[in-house]
Amino acid sequence: MSRAGQLRDRLADGGYAAGWRAVRVLPEPAARALFAAGGALAARRGGRGVQQLRANLDVVTGGRLDDAALADLTRRGMQSYARYWQEAFRLPTLGTARILAGSDLRGREHLERAVAEGRGVVLALPHSGNWDAAGVWLVDFLGGEFLTVAERLRPESLYRRFVAYREHLGMRVVPLTGGERPSATVLREWLATGGTTCLLVDRDLSGSGVPVTFFGRATTMPGGPALLAAQTGAVLLPAVCRFDGAGWRFTVHPPVPVDGPGRLRDRVTAGMQQVADAFATSIAEAPEDWHVLGRIWPGVGPGDRAPAEAP
Repeated sequence: MSRAGQLRDRLADGGYAAGWRAVRVLPEPAARALFAAGGALAARRGGRGVQQLRANLDVVTGGRLDDAALADLTRRGMQSYARYWQEAFRLPTLGTARILAGSDLRGREHLERAVAEGRGVVLALPHSGNWDAAGVWLVDFLGGEFLTVAERLRPESLYRRFVAYREHLGMRVVPLTGGERPSATVLREWLATGGTTCLLVDRDLSGSGVPVTFFGRATTMPGGPALLAAQTGAVLLPAVCRFDGAGWRFTVHPPVPVDGPGRLRDRVTAGMQQVADAFATSIAEAPEDWHVLGRIWPGVGPGDRAPAEAP
């Protein structure tokens, strides 16, 4: 790596480390106000990620919003995204009791039934709300850790920092690539013994996912959650996080069937379509809390507008 690249990596890691230290010592109202202002400023500046979020939210709302309303939704989306980072920096200091008291879970019975049956559980989530807060709730519910997969970040020191942060919250983290064993193998073994895993799957970074229709448009999503459930007999549960006032709301949708007759690939594709449908139902209720600043749909790039839905 060049010296310039090494310098960028050190600055990135140092910046996050400084953010973690600084935000934790701020009073909570001050931290919330600071990050909300930062989110609003980012929305006004309208960088490429903000423009992509605007285009994504335009699809989610069916192209029904005029420019002013879409701009307002995008601003609230950036403030929600900023809130996620503010809480990420502060979450270890909030404490489990505070998170449990501020959390509202919908669909708890689906989790309870799967755990009572001794089956593995695959929770498939989008990038919405604060999934780390949901993880703290889940660790308390399970009485132990769950397994999740982390994409490797640059620099490696920053990746290790995020792993340590999540492990401090009670999660077990394996790298998506570059681990001692393939992450898929570790996940299958974990689920086969009745473990629980959480996977963020609304963005297909590999480009090799299964085809789904999401908010009426064709795209792809990673097939891993449905494939793992089919291979191990685990229960596949779509789950969506959102903010709820000063707290958090987590919705667990009914189980998605992936067993039965037919080809495995067809069952995986059908299962991921049901996951996409569940995501869409919950995201539509609070689109500002869906934090995807990257491309989801082919042909929907920064600044694009979706054609309005017929009345």
